[in-house]
Amino acid sequence: MGIAGRMFYLQIIKGDYYAALARGQHTEYIERDPPRGNIFFEDKFAASAPETDTMKSGPATAGQDGLFVAATNKEWPLLYAVPREITDARAVASQLAPLLYRALSSSYNDELDSEDAVSQLEESVYQRLGNKEDSYEPLAHKLEKEIAEEIEALDLEGIYTAKELLRYYPAKELGARMLGFVGYEENERVGQYGVEGFYEDFLRGTKGVSEIPLLSFRGERKELTRPGDDLLLSIDYNIQFMLEEKLKDVKEKFEAEGASAIVMDPKTGELIAIAQADSFDPNRYWQVETLDIFLNDAVQKMFEPGSVMKPFTMAAALDQGLLSPTTEYTDKGYVRVGAYTIKNSDEKTYGRKTMTNVLEFSINTGAVFVEQLVGHDIFREYLGRFGFGIWTEIDLQGEVPGDIQNILLTSRDINFATASFGQGIAVTPIQLLAGFAAFANGGDIMKPHVVNEIVSASGARTVVEPVVTGSPITPKTAAQITSMLVSVVEHGYGKKAAVKGYKVAAKTGTAQVPNEEGGGYSEDKTIHSLVGFAPAYNPRFIALIKVDNPQGVDFASESIAPLFSEIAEYILHYYEIPPDAE
Repeated sequence: MGIAGRMFYLQIIKGDYYAALARGQHTEYIERDPPRGNIFFEDKFAASAPETDTMKSGPATAGQDGLFVAATNKEWPLLYAVPREITDARAVASQLAPLLYRALSSSYNDELDSEDAVSQLEESVYQRLGNKEDSYEPLAHKLEKEIAEEIEALDLEGIYTAKELLRYYPAKELGARMLGFVGYEENERVGQYGVEGFYEDFLRGTKGVSEIPLLSFRGERKELTRPGDDLLLSIDYNIQFMLEEKLKDVKEKFEAEGASAIVMDPKTGELIAIAQADSFDPNRYWQVETLDIFLNDAVQKMFEPGSVMKPFTMAAALDQGLLSPTTEYTDKGYVRVGAYTIKNSDEKTYGRKTMTNVLEFSINTGAVFVEQLVGHDIFREYLGRFGFGIWTEIDLQGEVPGDIQNILLTSRDINFATASFGQGIAVTPIQLLAGFAAFANGGDIMKPHVVNEIVSASGARTVVEPVVTGSPITPKTAAQITSMLVSVVEHGYGKKAAVKGYKVAAKTGTAQVPNEEGGGYSEDKTIHSLVGFAPAYNPRFIALIKVDNPQGVDFASESIAPLFSEIAEYILHYYEIPPDAE
């Protein structure tokens, strides 16, 4: 896109409103966008919600500490022209072009040829000023204050500045892929992706007719619009920040394609953090190189989870009373399923082992043994009970449901065998975390959500209550799985996930990645994941970490388990949770 085009890429907004600005110095009645509602993170260390020169704390922050502004509104200079007032369009364009070039080169961080760019801008502005019947031409939005003041000082005929109230994200990249941004559909400002998209109807308020002295923006202003509602998120600023920094480090350390994580309260479904290693600045969302950066991996991308599925397979058998944690079987290092041979991921033979050992050492043949004992119909039923293949209905835009069609549409033994250890089926991270949280919450699955309260302009508060969306297993089964997962950390491959002084329950997974062309799996790509909660027997949080195709490390027990330990230790200390009694 050329620089002239970029000048007008900063969104041409409601033409009728801005055309009215230029109709004269008298009062007009016009349709007007109301102020958009603010969005707040929780912040344990904040004494009060911060204010800016252009945003005063509203009903959501009245008398309430512990908030950090995630999204608000800020006044920005708008530059526009009234071509019918201009006698020498070429002279005006010539004086504006160098200043507009400075604004655009700053906005886009481009290495532009200044002489060519200024010439291009001058010609573009000249063309827009050429229609002598035109009463309004927008020239630039979101100008820096200093540049707007320089343009005003030129006192050019037919050139004006006004103030626009536009979306502003004080923390820039922090949480952007969860928050989304305010973009444009045709000439309308619209929340897109994440919280901004999901809660658009609440945040945007109600348009009305406003009586405004135009052009000069002086005099009394009568507002007949209803401002948007404020949203108080369950996302904690400090944990979100820590998590994003940790993910950036692990992505760089292992030269991974991506890294993401979710932290949730398993008892309420409140999301404490949703983070990815890569982000963008929603204040300048148009700068991104690929639209894929807008997607939130937690809810909008599926993956084959691998061995983190084994506790679900085990839970089905325990819940049916078909075995106990001490039930034994003999591992031969492989199992034949029809014409297929399934081996353990480490290609070891474990011999006589208990069901707890199956989880401790992540034995594939043990998972197949359990699924065959349960039977295909009951196994399929339990995956449905845990919420696989359907939406969690999280309050973020664009959630996908995962894909377990491999065992829904066929009864092939091999499909169920591989599904028992997490291959051949696909889940979203939020779906996996929500289901896993049943082990931490006495068998109940809570609906995940990021908004805790909705606060109207009048101060009316609507609290988002916890919702139980399913109870796939009994409390007894949940307790048994929890104990087995504690043993994974204390005696099995999850040892590096341990936190000194606390009981931790966790399971790792190292999954092959299907070939993009279809058929079989990549020989060199893997996805590493871990789900864990602490303190195990009275959990304050549950977390999922996923790293895409890390290099130089074979198993999640080596790549992610140490990271989980660091994250868990931070959260436990942050919430001042006392160590478990010895």
